[in-house]
Amino acid sequence: MASNASDTHLTRGSAAYRRATLALFCAGFATFALLYCVQPLLPLLAAHFRVSAASSSLVLSLSTLSLALCLLLSGALSESWGRKAVMAAALGLASLLGIACALVDSWQVLLILRTLLGLALSGLPALAMAYVGEEFDPDSLPAAMGLYIGGTALGGLLGRLLAGLLSDLGGWPLALGGIGLLGLLALGLFLWWLPPSRHFKAHPLSLSGLLGNFSGHLANPELRGLFLMAFLLMGGFVALFNYIGFRLAAPPFGLSNSLIGLLFLVYLVGIFSAGWSGRLVPRLGARRVVQGGVGTIVIGAGLCALPLLVTSVVGLALVTLGFFAAHAVASGQVGQRAKEAKAQASALYLCAYYLGSSLVGYAGGYVWEHAGWLPLLAVLVSLFLLAGWRARKL
Repeated sequence: MASNASDTHLTRGSAAYRRATLALFCAGFATFALLYCVQPLLPLLAAHFRVSAASSSLVLSLSTLSLALCLLLSGALSESWGRKAVMAAALGLASLLGIACALVDSWQVLLILRTLLGLALSGLPALAMAYVGEEFDPDSLPAAMGLYIGGTALGGLLGRLLAGLLSDLGGWPLALGGIGLLGLLALGLFLWWLPPSRHFKAHPLSLSGLLGNFSGHLANPELRGLFLMAFLLMGGFVALFNYIGFRLAAPPFGLSNSLIGLLFLVYLVGIFSAGWSGRLVPRLGARRVVQGGVGTIVIGAGLCALPLLVTSVVGLALVTLGFFAAHAVASGQVGQRAKEAKAQASALYLCAYYLGSSLVGYAGGYVWEHAGWLPLLAVLVSLFLLAGWRARKL
C-alpha cells in the first residue's frame, strides 16, 4: 500500500471512525438479533409444532448452517463486488425473511425460511470483518473489532430478550415479526453511517484463484488454529444457551418465556468484554487474553451445574464475558495473520464459527434428551478446554 494511503485509514477519535464503528455496531446487532431471536422461543416452538427439543433447535441450526456454508461463496464474491452494497443487500433481505417467518404456521415452511435467512446473512459478517481489516488504522483495529463484536453481543441480547417478551404478548409470530422490523431499522442506520470503502481493491473472479486463496489460508497453521477455536467456542456457547432454556422451564425452576428471555441480559457483560479485551492485547498479548477468556467460560459452566437459579445466572454471565472476550481477540487475529484475501480468511473463520453453532448446537440436544444436564455440561467444558489448549499457539 502506498505510504500516503495511511492518511485515509479510519483512526480512533475521528468523526469518520465513530460513524463507521456505529454502522458496524448496527450491522452486528441486526445479524445476531435476526439469527438468534428464536433461541428463547425453542420450548414454545417445540410445544406449538409438537417436535422434540433437538428438532426444535433446527430452526436455529439450519440458519447457522446455511450461513456457514454460504459464507465461503459470499466472502469470495466480495473480493470482486465490494463491501458496503453487499452488506446492505444482505441485511435487507434477511430482515424481510425474518418478517415472513411470522406469517407462516407450517414447521417445514418455517425451517425453509430460516434456512434462507441464514443464506442472506452470509453476505454480512465476513465482509464486516474484512472492512475493519482494510479501512481502520492498525492501532485502531482491535478496538474497532471489539465494538463490532459488541454489536453482535447487543443484538444477541435484545433479539432474545425482545423475542421472549413479545412471545408472551402475542406468541412467537409477534416475536419474529418484531425482530424483522428491528433489522430494517438497523439497515437504515447502517446505510447512513458507514463510509464507502477506500482501500478495497477489486479482483476479477477466478475459480482457481479463489480455491488457491482458500487452500493458502488452510495451509497456514496459525489460521487453522483460529478456525478450530471458533468452532469449539461458538459450538459450546450456543449449545449451553440452547438447552438451559429447557432446563429452566422445567421443574424445579418453572420459568416463563419472559423470564427465560431476561436471562439473556447477561449479554451486557459480553458487550463490555468484547471492547475491553481488544484494548488488553497490546499489553498482555492475544494468547493470554484468549486463555483468560476460556478460563472464565469454564468457571461459568461449572456454576451452571449447581441446582440454583442464582448460580445459573452468574454462570451464564461468566460464560458470556469469557466467550466474547476470546472471540473478539481471535477474530481480530484473523485479519492480522492473513496476508491477502482477508475476506476469504474471515469467511473461513466464520464458517467454522457457525458450523460449531449448527453441529454442536444440534448434537447437544441429543445429549440433553438422553443423558441430562450434567453430562451435557461435561461435554461442553471439554470443548472449551480444547480451545484454550489450542490458544497457546497465538
